[in-house]
Amino acid sequence: MIADPLLRFLHVASVTIWVGGMFFAYLCLRPVAGSVLEPPARLRLWRGVFGRFFPWVWAAVIVIVLSGVAMMAAVGMAGAPRNWHLMAGIGIVMAVVFCYVWFGPYRVLGRAVDAQDWPAAGAALNRVRQAVGTNLVLGLVNIAVATLGRWLA
Repeated sequence: MIADPLLRFLHVASVTIWVGGMFFAYLCLRPVAGSVLEPPARLRLWRGVFGRFFPWVWAAVIVIVLSGVAMMAAVGMAGAPRNWHLMAGIGIVMAVVFCYVWFGPYRVLGRAVDAQDWPAAGAALNRVRQAVGTNLVLGLVNIAVATLGRWLA
């Protein structure tokens, strides 16, 4: 049945976009931006980066949830492996953390950058950084659960 491979592809591709984007932003872009850009330029950069990345995260979250629910429904909740349930739980926590970022510090960051309130923008960016770091760890744990699940669960 073509639906199963297609759902798995969409699911994995969306996870790759989300977790890979966080990995790049947190471990590659952040250290360089912090070392070569003054705060106003760095804060404008992050606002622009998030403005382009976060719509992709919204799309990824929607695809992950829909494809995950469809795959879980195909086998039934009781028939799904334990690691699928664990992945779903971690994924829900990740989505909540992302919603916190989107509706909280990301909005504050945008308003502060517009007002050129660099201390407030820096504080908001720090909250985003902490949440992205948390979600990156959760995402990597979820990948481990997905790939090593039969040995972990």
